[in-house]
Amino acid sequence: QVQLVESGGGLVQPGGSLRLSCAASGSIFSISAMGWYRQGPGPERELVATILSGRSTIYADSVKGRFTISRDNAKNTVYLQMNSLKTEDTAVYYCNTVPYRKSSWGQGTQVTVSS
Repeated sequence: QVQLVESGGGLVQPGGSLRLSCAASGSIFSISAMGWYRQGPGPERELVATILSGRSTIYADSVKGRFTISRDNAKNTVYLQMNSLKTEDTAVYYCNTVPYRKSSWGQGTQVTVSS
């Protein structure tokens, strides 16, 4: 079972950047797809970025061109580089497999975009 710990969130002004990290307790080498999800004020948790084992990536339209997901299997870590942040990007960000595993949700990391 893979346990995930997110970090790197914070308060940033609109137009700023942040880099999130997700450290896995177990190996992610064999996991075909990892993703970053976010949960804003609403009840739904949105999948915003996915990376496959072959390094192919998929992005939600809301973040396309601004966010970049990457993975380092040797370090068991997944990253999310977020540029040109907008106030609507404010949310708690989580990483998990795609599709997600209920038992693998971590605490998430808060990202707040505000002037």
